[in-house]
Amino acid sequence: MQVFFYCPNPVNFGHRAKNSTHMQTVNPYSGEVIQTYSEHSRDQVYDIIVQVDRAWQSWKKTGFAERRQRMYRLADLLNERKKSLADLITLEMGKVNREAIGEISKCAWVCRYYAENAESFLQNESIPTEASESFITYQSIGTVLAVMPWNFPFWQVFRFLSPALMAGNAGILKHASNVPGCASAIEQLVQEAGFPKNVFRTVLIGGAKVKEVINHPKIKAVTLTGSTPAGKAVAATAGASLKKSVLELGGSDPYIILEDADIHEAVRLCVSSRLLNAGQSCIGAKRFIVLDAVYEAFKAEFVRLMQQATFGDPMAEGTTIGPLARKDLRDELHQQVMQSVEQGATILCGGYVPEGDNAFYPPTVLENIVPGMPAYHEELFGPVASLFHVKSVDEAIHLANDTVFGLGAGIFTSNLELAKELAEKRLEAGCVFVNDFVKSDPRLPFGGVKESGYGRELSVIGIREFVNVKTVVIR
Repeated sequence: MQVFFYCPNPVNFGHRAKNSTHMQTVNPYSGEVIQTYSEHSRDQVYDIIVQVDRAWQSWKKTGFAERRQRMYRLADLLNERKKSLADLITLEMGKVNREAIGEISKCAWVCRYYAENAESFLQNESIPTEASESFITYQSIGTVLAVMPWNFPFWQVFRFLSPALMAGNAGILKHASNVPGCASAIEQLVQEAGFPKNVFRTVLIGGAKVKEVINHPKIKAVTLTGSTPAGKAVAATAGASLKKSVLELGGSDPYIILEDADIHEAVRLCVSSRLLNAGQSCIGAKRFIVLDAVYEAFKAEFVRLMQQATFGDPMAEGTTIGPLARKDLRDELHQQVMQSVEQGATILCGGYVPEGDNAFYPPTVLENIVPGMPAYHEELFGPVASLFHVKSVDEAIHLANDTVFGLGAGIFTSNLELAKELAEKRLEAGCVFVNDFVKSDPRLPFGGVKESGYGRELSVIGIREFVNVKTVVIR
């Protein structure tokens, strides 16, 4: 089976030059080629894997104090170079620069979080039994392959990298092919922070070569953030080799707005979530399910704020949203919108392709959406919102769960007891936020259910995903 990762979601491994052994980075705002990179050959990739395994053999023996010192230094480097690293993100994938700066700050946060907490998360746990001593110990497993997307090119990597290295593992990054500059910068940062030279490396390869890397005997596990088709391919490959995998896949997050919600605040947060990173977020709000009594008020305010958003130069201070990462992704999104309209959906704003040699797509709002439309069933990976109105809470829950995805969800209401019950017992999602939009936090586990993946990143649960949970019994 060939593993080929193409999809309209976060994992498409990018622009490829005509020469198949090269990849290009293209500025999605200007359309200009930034740089051309040579891909690693098969022999080079295998050599890197062997080098990383050797580095792990010594790294796994280090104590938490030594690991902590280097992880703190990595956090410091991120903060010291915040602006230049954010500029690199903006150039390669078009993120508004102030959002890119926030992304780098969050990476420094996750580094500090695991530097401070990894030792307590992985300390031995005594279990009373008939034996004189019995306990659980957490040991590193080796080299973990990370297959990462372009939409958060630093954060997605660091939320894997930080716990993996603090647990004593080594890592190999196969990043999206449109952000190789980000991938190289991350590897350089790890080295400058004082980690062993080969404990974390980047391989520049296309998606079709990932299967062979997973199958290498020195690769012990794999984590992927991307689309559901990509996740299924990686899971099949890893499973065939009996290797652990963690998958954070697509989402079509529903936000339920009840009659007693603060409509102005709900609209503000919903629009912010939908437009973050130009709508290119797995946990971005995508489907807005509103009770009939407040639907018209919500719709009017929502459309108004969406229309106020300004798209332009992502480096400029006043820009609300930048371009999508590539024009082909923009065109696929527009096709999803047009197919939905052809089947009866109504455009309230946006829904056109702007002129110019860039990848912009305007904030777009759709209503009158019914089953069978792309806007009902598929993830719309861009600044497109789908509005639904329902008569009851039960109908809202049914509509929210009527999807193959199960990543995040939101509820807006002043009835916190009801919200807690809906969040805990009735919504099918990996995380539910009440009166706020869904976001990842190093302190909380993050991941999904159904076709949004399995396993968890972040928190104590995330660092324990890639360790050997070993039982020791002494008579």
